Amino acid sequence: MNHAYLIEQGLAKPGVTLRYPFDPAMPVLFVGSKMFALLSTHGGRPSANLKGDPETNWLLRESHPDTVLPGYHMNKRHWNTVVLDGSLSEGEILDMLDESYRLVCRNLPKAERPPMQQESR
Repeated sequence: MNHAYLIEQGLAKPGVTLRYPFDPAMPVLFVGSKMFALLSTHGGRPSANLKGDPETNWLLRESHPDTVLPGYHMNKRHWNTVVLDGSLSEGEILDMLDESYRLVCRNLPKAERPPMQQESR
């Protein structure tokens, strides 16, 4: 799993744009005016900050303590930093990407919400 593939998967979702608000080397996927995936590095390894349900986040961190970490520079209750080192399956990471997208969409103002379509992978 790498950043290019996550960007490709994210851009396939309704209303998603790719921006670089923090650094030219740090791509961020937005839906409406809110980010749902910040792609960076953690300890020299590619990573993604993804939003999640607080209880699920805790379980993921307990199950994968070296790969799923509290969100670096984010609200640690709601965001995870997921290290993309091959420890997690593609499906697990894409599920986390989908969940992040859904959670952010749900909290967007109605005028910014994309039309909800069947998501396919």
